[in-house]
Amino acid sequence: MNKFFLVLVSSTLLSAPVLAAESNQARVESSRNAVKELQGALVTELQAAMQAGGPVNAIDVCNTRAAAIAADISQKKGWKIGRTSLKLRNANNAPDAWEKKVLKDFEKRKAAGEDPTKLEHTEVVTQDGKQVFRYMKALPIPEGAPCLKCHGDKIEPAVTAKLKALYPNDQATGYKQGDLRGAVTITQPF
Repeated sequence: MNKFFLVLVSSTLLSAPVLAAESNQARVESSRNAVKELQGALVTELQAAMQAGGPVNAIDVCNTRAAAIAADISQKKGWKIGRTSLKLRNANNAPDAWEKKVLKDFEKRKAAGEDPTKLEHTEVVTQDGKQVFRYMKALPIPEGAPCLKCHGDKIEPAVTAKLKALYPNDQATGYKQGDLRGAVTITQPF
């Protein structure tokens, strides 16, 4: 009887890390899908705004719709989803300490030659006394993307004026193709 109990306890303890790894992999996949959903919805609205009125019009999408899209997906999934950056445009998107560390690590990894489109980080951390699953996916500026019309180093005067009106402390300019604009950040409760 003691041997059976010992074998049962041992096999349970040994399988726990495997189950945790499988659970975390499922969380990674669902996080990746949420990033695609967020980015897809945002890009669709940005493209429509650009066609309707150019980059000045698109600023309104980032100003009002980006947070609303993230909030809708967050509510649907029961997670916290957002965007953050080391160079903020919207102060509401300021990174917490964990996000700041990951963003800096993304920059180091990119500088070391890693493909910026594949930069992601996952970690189980204790937050407010509870374990949570955290995920971040880097957002590099892709080739030919209209992002640089509002985030680049050559911004039209009308766009600059609108940015100054909406974001007087804007830091999110001067980017070039391939730079990391920031990241999508996700917190999943257990």
